[in-house]
Amino acid sequence: MDKIAEQILRRRMHGLYLSRKCEDLVRLSHELMGMHCWFHRNVAFSAVIRGAGLAGWKTALTKTWLYRGTLHGVPMEDLPTLLALHPGEWRWGEPYREIAERAVRLMEDGVYSRAEMRRIFAYDYDRQIIDRALSPWGGVFCELARMGRVAFRDMTSRDFDLIDAEPTQTQEEVLPELFRRFLTAYGPATLEDAAWFFGLWKADKHKLSALNVDEYERMEYQGDIYYSVPESADMGDIPELTLLSGFDPIIVSYVERGIILPAEYKSAVIMKSGICLPTIAVNGRVAGLWNLKKGEPVLEFFETQPKRIRDEAQDRVSSMGWLTAGKI
Repeated sequence: MDKIAEQILRRRMHGLYLSRKCEDLVRLSHELMGMHCWFHRNVAFSAVIRGAGLAGWKTALTKTWLYRGTLHGVPMEDLPTLLALHPGEWRWGEPYREIAERAVRLMEDGVYSRAEMRRIFAYDYDRQIIDRALSPWGGVFCELARMGRVAFRDMTSRDFDLIDAEPTQTQEEVLPELFRRFLTAYGPATLEDAAWFFGLWKADKHKLSALNVDEYERMEYQGDIYYSVPESADMGDIPELTLLSGFDPIIVSYVERGIILPAEYKSAVIMKSGICLPTIAVNGRVAGLWNLKKGEPVLEFFETQPKRIRDEAQDRVSSMGWLTAGKI
């Protein structure tokens, strides 16, 4: 790894709490701008790896759809600002809006599960409409969540509840603040990285280029400009061994992932379905996979590692099992 790549990686690991600790889960999620929750246990893994406890974690965060349409666990008070990145009116048309409003009224009456709503709506709509409206992938609840009206009942639930988190600002108003927060945790990063992270596609990507970036540090690497917030604190060393959660932010939050994920291992880490597996990093570079299967640690290194690395990784994965037992 060359010196510039090493500098980028050191600063990212510091910002993302991989070379230091954050004991408070809510603060951690706030600073990371949400924790990826395709599988809820990855939030628990990510928290423990970064030093946070799991007491009350299922209700400490709110699970909902954010950037790029992916599920994240976030502090409730952050939602109006984060949702303002993609504000707007209802997009699905009728009869789906009618179904959504009926779902809201049912939740007001204490009905929270899609299965129960499906039975109720079966008398009024055909199967195809109900399947789309109440899809396991979210259906109309994605739209209601985007508008700040619903979220999952807790981090592990598949049921929904009403919330009050409707955005009160425009995308243009929140973007400078969120861009700074992104660089604080995820920098150094490019404007392309920020556009990817925030889910700003062609119609909105140019808004990042219009931001005042003069206040940020910049460096050039392989023809790209990387921005970061000026930082006087000691960044610390890159740890010799690091566990990373599934969908770990240091892997999934950037367009170019080669600094941490060698190209030859990408297909072993990121499935064709888009699932990103829990990994083991050695000296800041992904070198293997880990998981807990039926509570038992499972490890696989892509290349031969020294015994001390293998033993330490085994101990850490076993510890992960103990720390999350009964909590996920």
